[in-house]
Amino acid sequence: MADTSQYKVGIVLSVEEKKGGGKPLKVCSVNIGDEGNPITVVTAASNVRQGSRLVVAPIGSTVINDEGEELTITKTTVGGIPSEGMFCDSRMLGWGSGSEGIAAQVPVEFAVGDAPPKSKPGVPKQTSEETVPAVEVKGLFEKKLTKEEKKKLAEERRKAKKAAKEASAKGEES
Repeated sequence: MADTSQYKVGIVLSVEEKKGGGKPLKVCSVNIGDEGNPITVVTAASNVRQGSRLVVAPIGSTVINDEGEELTITKTTVGGIPSEGMFCDSRMLGWGSGSEGIAAQVPVEFAVGDAPPKSKPGVPKQTSEETVPAVEVKGLFEKKLTKEEKKKLAEERRKAKKAAKEASAKGEES
């Protein structure tokens, strides 16, 4: 695994899309904490947007390529545009999970210029059930009701509404 201590948390200041012969490229201006001197990173990662907080391997740092070889990041030209670093994916950082070629994002708790976390940031573990309010979350692919089920629900609602109306009418008479 590459020495990730050289990597930095960066925030994407701007993104300019370039379409060319192969994959569309994004030319990004990235603040990595160097006193107002943003670097340019050219990438094909689909999840890079303005305001993204990502892990950057700046010039001089090393990464492990797909063949397992260590490569030192140098100023290079990608698609005819000078690039001064690269965005790291979860595999490069040794986080274990995550898609290859997708830039590793970090939460706002990590300041620009800081070293990235040693493990993939996740949902914080709760110490007790009382700290999280109970909320019913409906599934994204919940079963849809049939016409018959919808009619039955509507009829039950009408009956309940009629019963409530009759109960309030009796209350007013007495």
